Amino acid sequence: MKIRIVNKSGHDLPEYSTIASAGMDVRANLEKDVIISPGKRALIPTGLYLEIPVGYEAQIRPRSGLAINKGISILNSPGTIDSDYRGEVCIIMINLSEEDFVIRDGDRICQMVISKHERAEWIKVDVLEETERGSGGFGHTGKK
Repeated sequence: MKIRIVNKSGHDLPEYSTIASAGMDVRANLEKDVIISPGKRALIPTGLYLEIPVGYEAQIRPRSGLAINKGISILNSPGTIDSDYRGEVCIIMINLSEEDFVIRDGDRICQMVISKHERAEWIKVDVLEETERGSGGFGHTGKK
């Protein structure tokens, strides 16, 4: 799949780390370091602008290494970049650790996955088809 991209950062385009990677690494595009204090969040620019084909989205996901090693995650995760959005891709990051976290220009801050999606058409009914599970949720299937 080919996707048009404008790169106003001084960094490489998002790229897959391995042949089997589902997500591409995305880098911060900063004029100065950003410090995220414990429990705080920040909007981090990437300098990237995408033209995603209709029927697809870009999903923004946390990097597992930042999550386990530093307690850094992505809010609104997975974030969705719709095919009709043409603004800069910015990443909402949160520090769930107990220490300040510094983001520097060019740091890999998240993963981007391109995903196909469908548009749903609602069919209003009065009753839904029964299933074995029924309305059980929130751990319901693990009670046996």
